Amino acid sequence: MFKRNIENKLQKWAINPYRKPLILRGARQVGKTTVVNRFAENFDNYLFVNLEKSSAKQLMESTDEVKKLLPLLFLYCNVIQKEGRTLLFIDEIQQSPHTVSLLRYFYEELPEIYVIAAGSLLETMLDKHISLPVGRVEFMALHPCSFTEFLIATGNERYIEILTEPSLTTALHQELMQLFNIYALIGGMPEVVARYAAAHDIVSLSSTYNQLLNAYKNDVEKYAKTATQGTVIRYILEEGWAFSGQNITFGGFAGSPYKARETGEAFRTLSKAMLLELVYPVTQTVLPIVSDLKKSPKLFWLDAGLVNYSAGIQREYLLSKDLMDTWRGAAAEQIVAQELRALSFDTGFKLNYWMRNKRGSSAEVDFIWQQDGKIMPIEVKSGHNAHLKSIHQFMNETNHDVAVRIWSGRYSVDKVKTLTKREFRLINLPFYMISQLPGIV
Repeated sequence: MFKRNIENKLQKWAINPYRKPLILRGARQVGKTTVVNRFAENFDNYLFVNLEKSSAKQLMESTDEVKKLLPLLFLYCNVIQKEGRTLLFIDEIQQSPHTVSLLRYFYEELPEIYVIAAGSLLETMLDKHISLPVGRVEFMALHPCSFTEFLIATGNERYIEILTEPSLTTALHQELMQLFNIYALIGGMPEVVARYAAAHDIVSLSSTYNQLLNAYKNDVEKYAKTATQGTVIRYILEEGWAFSGQNITFGGFAGSPYKARETGEAFRTLSKAMLLELVYPVTQTVLPIVSDLKKSPKLFWLDAGLVNYSAGIQREYLLSKDLMDTWRGAAAEQIVAQELRALSFDTGFKLNYWMRNKRGSSAEVDFIWQQDGKIMPIEVKSGHNAHLKSIHQFMNETNHDVAVRIWSGRYSVDKVKTLTKREFRLINLPFYMISQLPGIV
């Protein structure tokens, strides 16, 4: 067990006098239960019920009156009630629509009880028979471990403070890039990170990757609405990892015989389960951000380690001198997408890339970042500033002067001019400093 960044967010939720029951979202195996168990150490009473157990489900569905239910929960959990704060954690809440509806009554009738619910398949069940008590709950998203969490888990937390001082990273650049390359190779699934931290043996992680992948494949029946959709989801979970970082089309995806409608539904279902994200382009350089759903999305999976293992590119990683060269640059884009996503605990947060809306133009920027009312372009690219043609096109059309290049080089800020003499500042951000992007911007 190691500290996760979301714990600070949970502490803020707990001290908020207007807090609501919290639904913790995240794919299976990203550490939701472990995080809440650690967080529970701050409370005097901890009630934990897992609704995959029939006895727990039966108890939660035995009454609509939460004041009568509370003493029964203490009895069921074999907890002697003490004075002080009580945390109730309801795991796998999607197993009981009745329990989901109870959350509003905890908010209205027992606001002194701290309630957290989790359910990795909750979003996939909403269209079927579960309705959330709108306005009576709040949400938080948990993702695989970020690079800073990897540093904590592996006993390298001394580097975290250095990351907050960009000028200090120059002398330690090679060490930090080595650590980031290991992180980019093994990924951020908590069990994988914990096993690597214990033995520092990458080869021994194969069984853990297999267990995780098999668990996702075994969940197909829970995700799928129909037998056909189940077949398509299985196909995507078998063949789709090799398409990470690429623009995809739904019809005939990965050489399949499946139609666009069938594949699109399967992808959206896996997106709801937070196993992957379909990243759509935007064509504007000023707010508001509007995704163009008519254009083909890029596919990014929840975790780089699972991608590397499933796509069979671990050896290429180990032999490659620069992350930018690995797997035609797609490996770099996958880990950048993962790190950008980890910057937000908002369940509504989504990634986008930029495409120039002009006939005959091929200008495309890998990602965009919204902050302080501005949209900033992010390119994952090495080389000379003059080669960043898509960023130059973007900066010619926007209303500010900040762009970001993520690379394997050292931190710096350059003054750059476009061909039309528009001057802007280019932040050259090493991979290991992505966590510092909001502060640096």
